[in-house]
Amino acid sequence: MIRIVDSFFLGIKIVIALLLAAMVVLVFGNVVLRYAFNSGITVSEELSRWFFVWLTFLGALVALRDHGHIGVDALVRRLPILGRKSCLAISQLLMLYVTWLLLDGAWKQTMINWDVLAPASGLSMAWFYGVGVVFGVCSGVIILADLIRLAAGRTAAADLTIVKESEEQEEAEALLQGKAVAARQRGDGDT
Repeated sequence: MIRIVDSFFLGIKIVIALLLAAMVVLVFGNVVLRYAFNSGITVSEELSRWFFVWLTFLGALVALRDHGHIGVDALVRRLPILGRKSCLAISQLLMLYVTWLLLDGAWKQTMINWDVLAPASGLSMAWFYGVGVVFGVCSGVIILADLIRLAAGRTAAADLTIVKESEEQEEAEALLQGKAVAARQRGDGDT
């Protein structure tokens, strides 16, 4: 099962890379055509905007799975294990509710815009709003799986904080730890 999930997210990462490459080709190609040949790609702006929206939502999905979103955990880290578990459960329930709201809204927008055509490409606008449905379903499954793992007691104490510190915070803590180790070594050598 884990291999299937890993393969799914590898596929998402490949799609993200392809979307980014397509955006670069469309935008750069359009710029070159406008300046060099006084023409352009009609659908370039529209498709690159759509690709960017899909890229953003799919990237957020990968970050959600990897618990890569930045957050503030100063209070949660100071709580006992039961407090951390309670905060994690509450936050996951709130995220599940917000995911449901996003999924519901995206589904309605997709259905409303099913027959609406985009002005430049002529594609259905449902493709634009459909990314919210994809994100809502996948993120709901991820959050629900994390919540079930927490309820079953299979979440390690280190995993009770599901956000990452900013890189600057991690670097500052590593620097402080390095200075503390150096100070202890100097202190041990003097005695």
